[in-house]
Amino acid sequence: MADLLKEQKSKRLVALDVFRGATIALMIMVNNPGSWSHIYAPLKHASWFGCTPTDLVFPFFLFIVGVAMWISFSKFDHKMTAAAGKKILRRMLLIFGIGLGLNILRPVDGFAEIVTELRIPGVLQRIALCYGIASVMVLTLERKQVLRIAGGMLVFYWLLLAATGGYAIESTLARRFDLWILGEKHVYHGYGMPFDPEGILSTIPAIVTVIFGYFTGSMIRAESDQKILVKKMLLRGILFTIAGLFWGLFFPIGKPIWTSSYVLYTGGLAMIVLGLAILFIDVLGYKQWTKPLVVFGANPLFIFVFSGLVAKALVYLVRWHDAAGKVITLKSWLFERVFVPLSGGSLIDGSLLFAITLIVIYWLICDILYRKRIFIKI
Repeated sequence: MADLLKEQKSKRLVALDVFRGATIALMIMVNNPGSWSHIYAPLKHASWFGCTPTDLVFPFFLFIVGVAMWISFSKFDHKMTAAAGKKILRRMLLIFGIGLGLNILRPVDGFAEIVTELRIPGVLQRIALCYGIASVMVLTLERKQVLRIAGGMLVFYWLLLAATGGYAIESTLARRFDLWILGEKHVYHGYGMPFDPEGILSTIPAIVTVIFGYFTGSMIRAESDQKILVKKMLLRGILFTIAGLFWGLFFPIGKPIWTSSYVLYTGGLAMIVLGLAILFIDVLGYKQWTKPLVVFGANPLFIFVFSGLVAKALVYLVRWHDAAGKVITLKSWLFERVFVPLSGGSLIDGSLLFAITLIVIYWLICDILYRKRIFIKI
């Protein structure tokens, strides 16, 4: 076992840390504009169907979770053991619980309101469920079985939605199922109606995104020649991307309901981006610029959770009323009084500057932890 871990450490690719760091940095930036009414265009999600650069961030993170699973589960010989099961369950419950806790942090008129109006799904909750379910699948089933089931999940999800109302937000089963199970007060309301982009049914294809990453991790560890590895990743990535685009003609690519075509499309792009990162960083040796992203990727879930806590504090913890009785939050005050003036009066540039400033602050925190060799496992 010691020899295996030593070999894995020696084969570690810097590109994996860079990919993870870049993804978590973008996740934080996307979630923290100075104003949700004035978002820098490249940081916007597609309104429903389609895929902007921002729509790649979450699936890329689930993909790298899968890659990390392959590396992590090597010490269990990729078999389900008591120790592996305990680790998976503990981590899944911890991540889900933290996500639920972040949803609780908001002004309420009492405990009853928390219970009756708490949003149950969320980004961390989806990460937890996808990690947990995918982990059980890959550790208890043979490779071919996992691949068949993963493919079946994507086809099943497509046919299920197509046969039960289609893909529009008002009629899709993904929305109606969440309302039936959770109730409209326990889901997201940011689409102008009760609908949760991290809902129950749409978690099914999201699990496949993690499996995508897991078997990419298998390929990375199995191929000793990095140049051949890059060729394989780029070829397969291109094929999956094209397959996603083709499937998108029938089942449109879209993040809100995590369509099956979206899984193939974003999974293929993740393989391409990671393959190119391995080529330039680990094969060609362009590593001098990578440290900032490596630092960000050293404590990814910790800094994401911390950024969520800060976001809540800026809006809910520090607030007051102006002379007209309007509620002023610390975030809105900083945006309007500091960042917009610094941006020459531009609301969009001020919103972007706000997000960049937070990213710099979070990077400094990550850098301190990295220098002290502190890695907070969540």
